[in-house]
Amino acid sequence: MKTIKTLMAVACGLAVSGNAFALEPIEADFGADLVSTYIWRGQKLDDAALQPSLTVGCGGLSLNAWGSVGVVQGDYKEFDLALSYEIGGFSVVATDYFCADSNTGYFDYSEDTPHTFELGLSYDFGFMSLSWFSNVLGATGCNGDGDNVMASYFEVAAPFEFGGLDWSAALGASPFENDFYGTSGFGIVNCSLTASKDLTIGSAKLPVFAQIMANPRAERVFFAVGVSF
Repeated sequence: MKTIKTLMAVACGLAVSGNAFALEPIEADFGADLVSTYIWRGQKLDDAALQPSLTVGCGGLSLNAWGSVGVVQGDYKEFDLALSYEIGGFSVVATDYFCADSNTGYFDYSEDTPHTFELGLSYDFGFMSLSWFSNVLGATGCNGDGDNVMASYFEVAAPFEFGGLDWSAALGASPFENDFYGTSGFGIVNCSLTASKDLTIGSAKLPVFAQIMANPRAERVFFAVGVSF
């Protein structure tokens, strides 16, 4: 997992120096979502949760810190760091997922580390996007024989407008056996439909969304709502 530390150090160095991107301003932004249920790629990870986000970017390069903490004390906790680069419609991202309880040490990069290091590639055509993600280090997932595998996930998503709302439909699958996504071979794990709009409260507008997600492989269906700040 030393690769993760190296990438994060490089990203921080680029952000503070500004010399490598003299022609591009450094921008920063933060926000938070409050969701009724935390659902990720066809899996329910938590009930109601608060999910803050902080991003620093320069040109097409950005570093994002994202977290999730359950509203009920003792629930699932997550902290992710993602370094990404985007040019045109193409983007590449390296993400360090840390998903554990409060008793687990963050800097544990042993063989049984709670970190998962993922690499992803995406291309946005405008009318649709294609994405592929693979776990490459850490808790990458295992097959039925207990062997470590690079659990992978690919997704096709398409935005559209209907009935005065902004919509997004997505179809995601894991291509081979792994316990990370709970598949015994190729399996569709995410069929989702998300609707969003701005809720007007006085002179303020508050983005809200509703999502229906089904996991055919696990025979599960979820319905969640959320608000962004």
